[in-house]
Amino acid sequence: MNTLVHAQAVDDHYGRADLATTILQALQAAGKDPDRLAPEDLAPVDQFHSRGIVATLELAERAGLAAGAHVLDVGGGLGGAARALAQRIGCRVTVLDLTREYCHAGALLTARCGLAERVRFECGSALAMPFADAAFDAAWSQHSSMNIADKPRLYGEIARVLKRGGTFALHEIAAGPRAPVHFPVPWARTPEISHLVAPDELRALVVAAGFAEREWIDETDRVLDWFARGAAAAAGGALPPLGLHVLLGPDFGAMFANQVRNLNEERIRVVQGVFERR
Repeated sequence: MNTLVHAQAVDDHYGRADLATTILQALQAAGKDPDRLAPEDLAPVDQFHSRGIVATLELAERAGLAAGAHVLDVGGGLGGAARALAQRIGCRVTVLDLTREYCHAGALLTARCGLAERVRFECGSALAMPFADAAFDAAWSQHSSMNIADKPRLYGEIARVLKRGGTFALHEIAAGPRAPVHFPVPWARTPEISHLVAPDELRALVVAAGFAEREWIDETDRVLDWFARGAAAAAGGALPPLGLHVLLGPDFGAMFANQVRNLNEERIRVVQGVFERR
């Protein structure tokens, strides 16, 4: 699959026509005022990664991000993590994402949260970032590398746009010791756009791109516990108006079930890491 075809396939997986309107309608059905939103109102739909907002805040603490820091959120989707970093810490955040509908919806939701001056969206490829060298104080990536095959180029681009001494915080899904992955999963309905590597290979690729490791954590067990508690809470009940099913569509149930199965069968792992640009 060539680069342009692959990019279109990824956009087709995540994209959904008029996503912003769909989310606003779901917010209203959940009892929220779409014209007066707080970032917390969006957490069920914009924290598109395992362990949700808790994982975002933990990673921010591990990374030691400070008020005023300019952060690049690579593959930041709707901007859930970006808005959390802006609101809770006072960072300025630029979200880079390949999916136009995510960027459009993310910018609209950010404006309605009153954070448009701190969070902006750029639609583009993480393999050819439209930013100058050393443009950012920190880089951030939560569950966004799974669709990227050329990881050396990805981490090389992150290193290029980071200032020396800058922080790179990642929270990613990695390959487990067993294969293959059961599909569909939240990041891919078929294997063609899924590109996982083992945790040790992931660490080595980041270091080879010009980073020094500060911290590395395998959080798979905590993620499994989180999924188990979520499944127990949802047992026997209808889906709430607002949740990741709004993004993923009718096969959300199959994706959720396979995510848990892949974790249980050691086909995937979930890791966090903090690195420093050398």
